[in-house]
Amino acid sequence: MSSSTAPSTAPGQNTSPYASASTAPTGGQAVVKTASAGKLGTILVDGKGRTLYLFEADKSTTSTCNGACAAAWPPLLTSGAPSIGGSAKSSLSGTSKRSDGTTQVTYHGHPVYGYAGDAKPGDTNGQALKQFGAEWYVLDAAGDKVDMS
Repeated sequence: MSSSTAPSTAPGQNTSPYASASTAPTGGQAVVKTASAGKLGTILVDGKGRTLYLFEADKSTTSTCNGACAAAWPPLLTSGAPSIGGSAKSSLSGTSKRSDGTTQVTYHGHPVYGYAGDAKPGDTNGQALKQFGAEWYVLDAAGDKVDMS
């Protein structure tokens, strides 16, 4: 074996069930698409079908969720423009720079995140949780929060 071969990371090595789905690998393009989520209707998900959320403390396209917040609510990172599918709209997607220099996907002006408490595609355990000073909500295809209260 050549010693110049770069080490690779085996799938599933990350301890967070969401981190590998919510962050694009270096040079990777994130995917935003839609999926049906029962009573919540059609919502935004990432390329692996994991639910995406908005954070009500974010008042612009710039994320205010860093450190411990970003560990619990991993930002959807991308390299370049995200790929859009389902009934999600390319015109509503965008990106913004995070404080650590990475590029986060935005949708309808909201930075979008996964939730570490969602173990598998289709989980919506973060819906309407109040953590890190504000509430978290799934988004519909129009980029609006889905509030069932």
